[in-house]
Amino acid sequence: MAHQAGGQRPAPRPVPETCETQAYLQDYAALLNALACPSLVVDHRWDVVMANDAFASLFRGMRPQATAMPGDNFLRFVLFHPDAGDVLGEHEQGWCLPMLAHLKSALEAYGHDHDLQAIRRDIAQDPLMEAAYRQGLPHWIRAVGESATRLDGAVRLLHHPDPRRGPTECRIVEETPEILRELGYRRLSLVLRENRRAATPARRTRRPRALRATAGHLTVVRVPKD
Repeated sequence: MAHQAGGQRPAPRPVPETCETQAYLQDYAALLNALACPSLVVDHRWDVVMANDAFASLFRGMRPQATAMPGDNFLRFVLFHPDAGDVLGEHEQGWCLPMLAHLKSALEAYGHDHDLQAIRRDIAQDPLMEAAYRQGLPHWIRAVGESATRLDGAVRLLHHPDPRRGPTECRIVEETPEILRELGYRRLSLVLRENRRAATPARRTRRPRALRATAGHLTVVRVPKD
């Protein structure tokens, strides 16, 4: 059955873990790790299926957080981790609002998925975040256009932990082979570009870690309680 009532698609059924499938995923992980650019493979919930060493290095400074680590669920990380903005530049406009748009699309497609609903409940528990999702997101999309929510081809700012790079733009490239697509996965790579901002370095205002541990990292989003 392709669609449920109301036009919603059910969450993908688990694919049988055959020896051939496991061998393919192991080999693909080796391929992914050979790439110099940070890359990850996610499912429709944005759970991270695999990620390479370059991805781990990019986010190596993240403090432990119970539900929002970058190697666990990238959507939760972008929205809820208090240190996400340390690496994801122009965090609110460049990352959070687009990811909220992707959450909305995922809920429309897989409305009965318990994990997606849990993310939605965490948003609803915070009045500011709920306002961003209900009012701020539609206003932003009207202002910038639907194309701004697309990940493939988007250019985003990173604050790379490597001091030789600093503020660095990356282009997000989605390139998913057929077998991964059949498994319900997608691969995203952050292709680091030449540092075009080096001539005019910008100093970021950083709140003390003690404050960021208890307060929201965005003007409209704060971290849900564990």
